Amino acid sequence: MTRIAIRQYSSEHASSLAAAGLHPTLARILAARGVARATELATDLPELVPPAAMKGIGHAAAYLADAIAAGKRLLIVADYDCDGATACAVGVRGLRMLGARVEYIVPNRFEYGYGLTPEIVALAAKQQPDVIVTVDNGIASVDGVAAANALGIDVVVTDHHLPGSELPQAAVIVNPNQPGCEFPSKNLAGVGVMFYVLLALRAELRQRGVYTQATQPPLQTLLDLVALGTVADVVKLDTNNRILVAQGLRRMRAGRMQPGVAALFRAAGREAPRANTFDLGFGLGPRLNAAGRLADMSLGIECLLTDDANRAWEIAQELDSMNRERRDIEAGMQQEALQILEQPLAGPDPSARYTVSVFNDTWHQGVIGIVASRLKDKFHRPTITFAPGDETTVKGSGRSIPGFHLRDALDLVSKRHPGMLLKFGGHAMAAGLTVRAERFAEFQEAFEAVGREWLTDDQLARVIETDGDIEDQCFSPEFVTLLEQQVWGQGFPAPTFCGEFDVLRQSVLKGKHLKLQLGRGSQRFDAIWFNHADSLGASAQVAYRLDNNTFNGVTRVQLVIEHAQ
Repeated sequence: MTRIAIRQYSSEHASSLAAAGLHPTLARILAARGVARATELATDLPELVPPAAMKGIGHAAAYLADAIAAGKRLLIVADYDCDGATACAVGVRGLRMLGARVEYIVPNRFEYGYGLTPEIVALAAKQQPDVIVTVDNGIASVDGVAAANALGIDVVVTDHHLPGSELPQAAVIVNPNQPGCEFPSKNLAGVGVMFYVLLALRAELRQRGVYTQATQPPLQTLLDLVALGTVADVVKLDTNNRILVAQGLRRMRAGRMQPGVAALFRAAGREAPRANTFDLGFGLGPRLNAAGRLADMSLGIECLLTDDANRAWEIAQELDSMNRERRDIEAGMQQEALQILEQPLAGPDPSARYTVSVFNDTWHQGVIGIVASRLKDKFHRPTITFAPGDETTVKGSGRSIPGFHLRDALDLVSKRHPGMLLKFGGHAMAAGLTVRAERFAEFQEAFEAVGREWLTDDQLARVIETDGDIEDQCFSPEFVTLLEQQVWGQGFPAPTFCGEFDVLRQSVLKGKHLKLQLGRGSQRFDAIWFNHADSLGASAQVAYRLDNNTFNGVTRVQLVIEHAQ
């Protein structure tokens, strides 16, 4: 069951925004997202929350400044997703700009798993670093930090994930989500945390007389990487994150970006002068992520670090090829998952369940997270897909729906069934776990039990939130451009509208996309419903986004359908 709903908004806030000069419809849209004053839309760098508000960041700045002065060797240990890759690139580029001797390693997810494990520390130690700096990981690496300490290697943890009950004994921890941190923007991605550390370090070096305001390195040149990692990690775009992303997009549109980012735009067939968050989340991000999913992320990081445009293009083409391979693998796994779920032995139909857990012994560990996301979208249920781990375990990747905190659910399963989960971690909407293979069926039942306790019928019904109907004059390229100038994303969703339309013509493109002409009064609209081939009746209630479609130099508005009934 899917229903279309209309977001509520404060008419007082909408009027205030309109009085400040915003288009009245845009003012209403922004008010529905909690924006009360036009000042909240400022995207200039000085509007960022100051670094000093983050616990541990002053200590990190002083520690790293001392390390640079002493000529110590720093080694960044990265994560293997897009956030980890961009955080690594920001760390390497930024620390080198500030005078540090720094290299990096990124674990192969299939050999070493996630985080600063003792095995990764042993690998890192071969490079004889004085200091390990983690990016986008480390807050849960109690054993790994202990292993580094035993070897006389200090660890600086920069992370954004939720901590466990015990913090690692690191030299410094910078994480807005650690206990006692009063930094108001808890939604920074790993790349955002690293960027903040660099800002604090540069300020510390200024204070020490190493730089002046006029001579300090321009860290703002890293904001294209910060924007890419922030959007790709699907963190909430609160005011602070919107500033970081807006600044990065501004640089991309002006052509001031790293050669690797420019090459990824080209490989994805996207136009950098019109860059938006959709391009980052669905064009560039998946190509970077493909390296970490199918091989290892070192290739993606090299793409972001090289200053050679030709080399960047070579790598971007390779990443694009990997992404096509990933899509093929994903499509096959998704089809197999649906077949498994249709079997009588698999239990009740997914629509009658509260959760979905599915395993296949041929599945690829690097792709199960995407398949979980696709199944979650199809069934609107918390979903975990599993692939083989080692001889005795299976590894799962999960995605959730609003109202069901996935990590907390796994924590409850772990407490109720000791020893079933060997490890788990994540946050409300996504998590990873390792389960003893012989207890997989038991896990399915335990996870389903939590779902039945926590989820209501209303939460299990898919709701498409829209901004209601819009005036005829809003169906213009100029209004769509106005929308594109805002930063939309997780927690600050792009506008979706709804209305009643006549269905004048419809056909299926490439066997899977419904192409339509819709009518309302005397107006006619081109529309497309991607990955939906079933035809509509003579009229329909349509939830849709607006997009500018340019063909032969002429730009027309196109409706991109999200749902119709």
